[in-house]
Amino acid sequence: MTADRRIEEITDRLRERSAPTREAYLARIRAKGAEGPKRTTLTCGNLAHGFAACGPLDKERLMGDRTLNLGIITAYNDMLSAHQPFERFPELIRAAARDVGGTAQVAGGVPAMCDGVTQGQTGMELSLFSRDVIAMAAAVGLSHDMFDAAVYLGVCDKIVPGLAIAALTFGHLPAIFVPAGPMTSGLPNDEKSRIRQLYAEGKVGRDKLLEAEAQSYHGPGTCTFYGTANSNQMLMEIMGLHTPGSSFVNPNTPLRDALTREATRRALAITALGNEYTPAGLVVDERAVVNGVVGLHATGGSTNHTMHLVAIAAAAGIRLTWQDISDLSDVTPLLARVYPNGLADVNHFAAAGGMGFLIRELLDRGLLHEDVRTAWGRGLRAYAIEAKLSADGESVVRHEAPRESGDPKVLTTADRPFSSNGGLRMLRGNLGKAVIKVSAVKPERRVVEAPAKIFHDQNELKVAFDAGELDRDFVAVVRFQGPKSNGMPELHKLTPLLGVLQDRGHKVALVTDGRMSGASGKVPAAIHVTPEAKTGGPIARVKDGDVIRLDGETGTLEVLVDPAELDARTPETPDLSGNDFGLGRELFAAFRSAVGDAESGASVF
Repeated sequence: MTADRRIEEITDRLRERSAPTREAYLARIRAKGAEGPKRTTLTCGNLAHGFAACGPLDKERLMGDRTLNLGIITAYNDMLSAHQPFERFPELIRAAARDVGGTAQVAGGVPAMCDGVTQGQTGMELSLFSRDVIAMAAAVGLSHDMFDAAVYLGVCDKIVPGLAIAALTFGHLPAIFVPAGPMTSGLPNDEKSRIRQLYAEGKVGRDKLLEAEAQSYHGPGTCTFYGTANSNQMLMEIMGLHTPGSSFVNPNTPLRDALTREATRRALAITALGNEYTPAGLVVDERAVVNGVVGLHATGGSTNHTMHLVAIAAAAGIRLTWQDISDLSDVTPLLARVYPNGLADVNHFAAAGGMGFLIRELLDRGLLHEDVRTAWGRGLRAYAIEAKLSADGESVVRHEAPRESGDPKVLTTADRPFSSNGGLRMLRGNLGKAVIKVSAVKPERRVVEAPAKIFHDQNELKVAFDAGELDRDFVAVVRFQGPKSNGMPELHKLTPLLGVLQDRGHKVALVTDGRMSGASGKVPAAIHVTPEAKTGGPIARVKDGDVIRLDGETGTLEVLVDPAELDARTPETPDLSGNDFGLGRELFAAFRSAVGDAESGASVF
C-alpha cells in the first residue's frame, strides 16, 4: 500500500483492467519456470553445440547438472558513445560468474541505433521500429534455452524498452539490467541549445555548431541531458531491475566495474536453483509500473515513455493507458530540474543526491509502492541509498541517501517541489488524443490559439522558416509522421526553429502525429496525435488557416471548425511512397502495416 489514496486508486484501476491478461501471462511464466532450463535435458548433440567454444573450466561446468549459466544480451557497438563501454562487460561478467562457481555466455547481440546520429535524417524512420526488432533479436538469443538468468546491457532510447519487452517475454528468467553510465559533463546544455538557435538564424556557421556539439558529446557514455536514454536508467532502477544506485555512475570507473560484477553475482543468486527465485515477470507487476510512471513524472522524463512504458507493461500482461499516465502526473510533484527542464545535467543530478534521494523522498511522501519485489530483494526502500566503492576497491558499499540535496536547484524535497505535478499530460479534443510535456514550458506559453500552418515533412517547415514565412503566430501541424506513415520519427530538429520564433515574441506551438523525443523543450507540443493522419484521423482534415487551440493547462486540443464541416472534409492523402525505400526502409513495410497506434504503444506485437 502507498500512503497516497490517489496512487492506490489508480493502481487498483490498472490491476482490475489488466486482470484477464495479467493472469494469463502469469500462468505462462509459472508453467515455463516450473520446467527449468532445457540445458539439463538437451540431447548431447544440442548441449555440445551450446558449449563448444567455451574454455575448459566453463565447458566442464556446463557438462554438469547444477552449474548456473547466465545469458548476456548486449547492445554493444563501438560507434555509439553510450554503448561503446559495453565492449569490456562480457569478460567482467564471465569472470564474476566463474568466481561464484557459475558460467556466463553472450547469448546474443541486439542492434543499437542512435537518434542523435539519425535526427532529421532518413534513418530516423527505423528508430521506433528498432525497439521491437531489439525485442525479437534478444528473443532469438534466449531461445536456446540454456540459461538460468539473464543480464541485459543497454542504455539508449529504444534499446532498453526493447530489452525490457524481451525480458518480460522470457519473464520466467530472473533479469538484471546493467547500465554503462553517462559521459562526464561537457559543454553546458543551455549553451549548446543557444548555439543551435544561433545556427538556425544564420548567425554562426557550421564550424561553430560542430565545435559546440563535439564539446557536448565528447566521450564514452550516455548523452548527459535528461532525454529518453537517461529516463530509461531511472525507470529500470525505480522499477527494481537495476542493482541499487547503479544508474548514473560514469563508464570505465572502478565503481562502474564493481557494480557490473555485483549485478552478475546477484543475477546468479536469484535463479530457480536457489532460495531467492525472482523471475522478471513477478518484479514487473502493476505496482512496479505505477512506480515507473511516478518516477517519470517526478523527474520530468521523456515523452517517448508514453509509448514505451505502455508497450513494456503490455509484455507483462498489464494494460497501462495514457489516462493512467496523465492522472499520475496530476498527483506527482516535480522534484528534479535536469536539462531540458533545467540547466543541470544527469551528473549534477547524481551529485545532488540522485536516485537514492529521489526514491526516499517519494517513498516518504507515500507516492511509491514500497512493498514491491525487486531484483535486489523485497522492498523499494533498499534503493533509497547511494552506492560507493569499498576501501579495497573491489566491491560496492551502500549508505543511506543524504537527507539534504546537494543542490536544491537541481533536486528538491517533496515538500518543496518545483511544481505540484509532473507536467506530462494527455490532451483530448476533436483532433483526437495527444500528449504534451509542459514541465519545461513557461506557464504563460502553455495555451496557444492561432491559425494552422500545414506541413507534411519537417524539412518543409525549415524551408518556410528560411524564407521568412513564419514570423507570426501559428500552430505548425506536421502530419503523416505517425507509425503507419513513416515509422514515427522524432521531430526534434524543429525545436531550434520554433524556439527562435517563440523568442521573437510569437505564439507558436506544434501539433503532430510524430514524436518530439525525450528532449521536448520550451515550445508547447501536442505530440503522438492519435488517430494518426495515415488512418484518416481528424488531423488529416485540418487546412491552412484553421484556428487551433492547444491548452496545456486544461488538456484540450481542438480545431475551431464547425463539426459538420470538419466531418464533411475528405482527409488529405499525400503520396507517401518516398517513405518506402532507402536505408533499409523497404525491409520494414510489414512493420508499417502491422504497427498499432501510439496510445497502445506503437508496437507490432
